[in-house]
Amino acid sequence: MEIAIIRNDDAWPEHLDALAERAVQQALKQAKAKVKGAAELSIVLTDDAEQQGLNRQWRGKDSSTNVLSFPQIEPFGPVRGILGDITLARETVEREALDQATGFDDHFTHLVVHGFLHILGYDHNTDAEALQMESLETQILASLGVQDPYGDA
Repeated sequence: MEIAIIRNDDAWPEHLDALAERAVQQALKQAKAKVKGAAELSIVLTDDAEQQGLNRQWRGKDSSTNVLSFPQIEPFGPVRGILGDITLARETVEREALDQATGFDDHFTHLVVHGFLHILGYDHNTDAEALQMESLETQILASLGVQDPYGDA
């Protein structure tokens, strides 16, 4: 699987590329999703202004947000072809990491996992969906050495 890291904001640290790829690979493994042939995912590292525009255009919310996912495959369908895009807003991710007293790298890893699970078809619109998705996120993050973002501090 090819993972394209696209920097629309040069302030993102270079070492995050490896963290993002590791997070996606571990999410594939833990979600028991099998890549069927060529597959491509784009992770766009952007800023709050661009993320706000995307959020306004696609979700009708005129504010930035930490992560957006734009799946191009059917939920829980075959993992092949162009999977979709994940966008992350640097300032929001930095602010949240500080507010939550979480390391930036760990928060970034969590958001990549979260965004990729949306690409695969997971969601959190209902309590049952949220419980399933958050449990899987926690399992994936634990395998990456990242503390449970939903647990008590």
